[in-house]
Amino acid sequence: MRLTAGSADETRAIGARLAAALVGVDEAGPLVIGLSGDLGAGKTTLVGGLLEALGHEGPVRSPTYTLVEPYLLAGRDVNHCDLYRLRDPSELDDLGLRDLLTARSLLLVEWPERAGDRLGTPDLSLRLGYCDGGRSVDLDAATEPGRQVLSRLSSHRT
Repeated sequence: MRLTAGSADETRAIGARLAAALVGVDEAGPLVIGLSGDLGAGKTTLVGGLLEALGHEGPVRSPTYTLVEPYLLAGRDVNHCDLYRLRDPSELDDLGLRDLLTARSLLLVEWPERAGDRLGTPDLSLRLGYCDGGRSVDLDAATEPGRQVLSRLSSHRT
């Protein structure tokens, strides 16, 4: 599925749509969403829209230096991670990200490719890029919960 945004506000709106699609998806296990794309492609902007739609108030900053920013939103443990600064996937072991994969948790991972195979394949992968003066967001699901999210997104197009 491909979505497009002509502005930062539209990118945040895609994040809000994604948040709405997440509500009610099987929350018995963790859900991992990977966000890939060049620097400045809008990954953190999209996450900001998602977190705001789940109830976060205030700015959302890229956790480039802290690596993980935790939130408790909509009854879920939400962790926003940025793996850009990892030099080797083995560094992920020291972060304890696998320990964050608990029931009802949501892990939003920018630069998931830097994790190698340490986090497995994300349930839902988003690839952000540049197109026609705006941004494109290509979404792909690898698991049943990921497919549920895509189905909800496609049935609620705006």
